[in-house]
Amino acid sequence: MKKISTITITGTGGLQVSITNYGAKILSLLVPNRDGEKVDVLLGFSSMEEWQMLEPSFNAVIGRYANRIKNGCFTIDGQTYQLPINCAGNTLHGGLLGFQQQIWDVVGQSAYSVSLHYRSMDSEQGFPGTVDVYVTYQITKDNALRITYEAKTSAPTVINLTQHAYFNLEGEQAESIRDHILQINADAFTEMDDTNCPTGKILSVEDTAMDFRQPTRIGDRIDHDCFARTRGIDANWVLHRPSSEQRLSLAATLSAAGRTMQVFTTQPGLQVYTANFVENNIGKSGTMYHPQNAICLETQNYPDAPNHPSFPSAILRPGEIYFSQTEYKFL
Repeated sequence: MKKISTITITGTGGLQVSITNYGAKILSLLVPNRDGEKVDVLLGFSSMEEWQMLEPSFNAVIGRYANRIKNGCFTIDGQTYQLPINCAGNTLHGGLLGFQQQIWDVVGQSAYSVSLHYRSMDSEQGFPGTVDVYVTYQITKDNALRITYEAKTSAPTVINLTQHAYFNLEGEQAESIRDHILQINADAFTEMDDTNCPTGKILSVEDTAMDFRQPTRIGDRIDHDCFARTRGIDANWVLHRPSSEQRLSLAATLSAAGRTMQVFTTQPGLQVYTANFVENNIGKSGTMYHPQNAICLETQNYPDAPNHPSFPSAILRPGEIYFSQTEYKFL
């Protein structure tokens, strides 16, 4: 049995991150204000036992495929693969036992970074190919948490990795994110069916509650009818990217309590989730967590991309390297 460990890194600007190799999770993210006082802006738990038993996706690296795969089924090169069903007839976040519930190996560490590795064996949760995944957390000189994902496979497979961090810029003990101001750099979104899987259509945000192109108070939109089925926001935006190159570009900006966080990514999509089904869990400060206590800004490929040829490809083949980066930068 591998040992569960915790590593803390601190940047020159005061940003402090604690990471565990269980699920490659971020246990805490301390952000200094203008007076140098640090506030933990991530929800979480007090003990490792709670991290293992409660809310497995909290602040974890999600894989092998983040978000949903319709009917838990996809086809590569004429061969169909069936995954475990764990959410409304679909596969969510890698199945019944995803990367978020595995113990990773710490393979590198410096004053400002830590790297972890996980080997996902062929047929794990029904996915083909043995996949080696590397994730590096790094605090940059400009006060950003940079996350780099790399992977390679022994056989054609699908992959979609993200960090499922639960943010509240007012502090993890705050009761709601309704007063947070959100801006998303996206002109379109993927239309969802009644199981929250894409229909294949990409729609304009114009004249819809999905239009966050200007800074918008979340509480002014979250009760709209289009979010009623998911009890709040849980949707994928098609990010506006200046080019097809894999370079970091601005995806979203979140502000509250005098703090501003910019999200940069190489990924084409941003899943925004307002913790709609998180409830009756006591957090690390003793606060009872309720729906809409936090917001997740999950940079990733589109949901169910393996079943939509018009979406960006999620297929990884032997000899190729899966690579993506995301930065959460605090101003």
